[in-house]
Amino acid sequence: MPDITIGRLRGGFCVIWHEDGKRRRHQLTARTPADAEREAIDVYRRETLRPGQTTVADLWEAYASERQGRPCATTMRYEWPALAPTFAHLRPDQIEIEHSRGHTEARREAGIKDGTIRTELNRLRTVLNWAHQRRLIAFSPAIERPSPPAPKDRWLTEPEIARLYTAAETTPHLALAIRLMLSTGCRVAAALDLTWDRVDLERRQIDLRPSTTGPRKGRAVVAINDGLMAALVSARAAALTDHVIEWNGKPVASIKTAFNKATARARLPGVTPHVLRHTAAVHLAAAGVPMQKIAQMLGHSNTSVTERTYARFAPDHMREEAAVLDFGAAARVVAGGGKVQ
Repeated sequence: MPDITIGRLRGGFCVIWHEDGKRRRHQLTARTPADAEREAIDVYRRETLRPGQTTVADLWEAYASERQGRPCATTMRYEWPALAPTFAHLRPDQIEIEHSRGHTEARREAGIKDGTIRTELNRLRTVLNWAHQRRLIAFSPAIERPSPPAPKDRWLTEPEIARLYTAAETTPHLALAIRLMLSTGCRVAAALDLTWDRVDLERRQIDLRPSTTGPRKGRAVVAINDGLMAALVSARAAALTDHVIEWNGKPVASIKTAFNKATARARLPGVTPHVLRHTAAVHLAAAGVPMQKIAQMLGHSNTSVTERTYARFAPDHMREEAAVLDFGAAARVVAGGGKVQ
């Protein structure tokens, strides 16, 4: 929600905010607190994001303010310095394809990979689409992005998993995070966001969703296996915070440094936390778990995404189709003096 307050004025409600160091106040037509809250947001946006004057920087700030408290708001603080030089001063109607291409070229020259550049421009596209949906701008300009990079086809074998577990033993919060990601297929952000109120040890179930409204990407309700159960029971007994992954009495914001040290000790170069999610899905597919169930566990909204990535790991993948094309069988019949029907 924007940094506004709702007060009383002339027997009704008003919205109050500060702009350029000055206190601003606007009378509302609403007659109930709930209606006043909704109207206040609309008035604030209309008055501060004026048509014809609103820049991308204004919209970025408004979107981040609305998402305050969510992980994406934190991520946006790191994405904006890369986007600002090209887009901050522009109005949405001034954005041309050349701006996106210029941003991509500059980032590539700085040694940034296409995957990261695409993520930055995706966020910009999301902000502009949001502004259009809120009728803050007349239209959302096209944002050209690099093609999606080919997925990294790297997963861990069981011996490699054992080495990683051993390497992480001396760092309890890392060991728990690794086991959580491998046992549920969750992303690292979901593991670090997880709080104990969403861990049901009696029902052996974890709700990876922080709320029913979002974020939802890759978040699902998953079961707790025996290995994870033992680790969670031990961690719960020693917990000092509401977060499952904690260290020194505080929630853990990042495991990047500790993870890199562990993979170095385990002799697993190039392995990132996301590889653990991929590893979980590959092992599920190789065990013959139906794609629909894998999709549900990974939080995929569309099973086709799961099938496109993991169907080839299933033990019976395309086996019947390959048998149909076994023309060598027909050749053997002919060679043996038989007839091909």
